[in-house]
Amino acid sequence: MEEDTIVCRCEDLTLADIRSVLQRGYTSLEEIKRITRCCMGPCQGRTCRDLVVKEIARSSGKKIEDIGLTVFRPPVKPIKIKCLLGVWEHE
Repeated sequence: MEEDTIVCRCEDLTLADIRSVLQRGYTSLEEIKRITRCCMGPCQGRTCRDLVVKEIARSSGKKIEDIGLTVFRPPVKPIKIKCLLGVWEHE
């Protein structure tokens, strides 16, 4: 991938941004998430998590399966506030 490739569309992070964080010594997905907000946008990491894990593996020499995932917090999928409030529209 090119350096200007967008890795996280929600937070507008490029591959260069991720590589910069890795070069500063952050090596886990959880650290990168906290530093960059990657995986914290509306998609909750569904589009960027695998790309970031692959880049961590490439830079560290670890196997992808040896890199831990971040903690998933509810709601895992976006939901409307009215659902949380118990307000339902009649259709």
